Amino acid sequence: MSFVPDLPVLTAFAAASLLLVITPGPDMTLFVGRALSEGRAAAIACVAGTSTGIFIHTVLVALGISALVVASPTAFLALKAGGALYLLWLALRAILGGSTFRMEQFEGPQRTLFSSWSHGLAVNLLNPKIIIFFMTFLPQFVSVDDPNIIGKLLFLGIFYDVISLPIAIAMVLVAGRLAAWLNGNRRVMRLVDYLFAGVFSAFAVKILLTEGR
Repeated sequence: MSFVPDLPVLTAFAAASLLLVITPGPDMTLFVGRALSEGRAAAIACVAGTSTGIFIHTVLVALGISALVVASPTAFLALKAGGALYLLWLALRAILGGSTFRMEQFEGPQRTLFSSWSHGLAVNLLNPKIIIFFMTFLPQFVSVDDPNIIGKLLFLGIFYDVISLPIAIAMVLVAGRLAAWLNGNRRVMRLVDYLFAGVFSAFAVKILLTEGR
């Protein structure tokens, strides 16, 4: 299938996506906090909302990047180089700042499942960091001369959702134990931070060297 990336590219993308999903951050805080305060159903609705947001980001990025390639291949390469630098910045932030998981329980009246879904969607769509990340992350796995660039970007975004969705649901199902474990194992969380930083730094350097040839 022409829209499916080569196995090495797909493997690298899967590894990077998995590392992103398991790194404690705002999404994990939202899911676990909602599960503890309003129950698993509400938390899974939030997961569905963020997953919907990822799909929307994917479609927008695929259309925008394809238009950029047609308009200016050089600008696309510049975007990829800028994206690599952004990944390096994320790696540095992981080392200096560490994981951003915070034990939070949401207070207030019980929300409907639709309200929880819309909250997850809004948190995802309105987060500028996610917008920037998808604009810089997905293009790293396609080339400027690829005739199937739209299909591959769409495939990668959906593949990211496929990877992240079951992990997020698993987090919800074991929310109480996960929160206690994360708060009691800060050293393990720091190891995840360093692993994240190492992988993304190596990935970014490889991209910069490739684009610089």
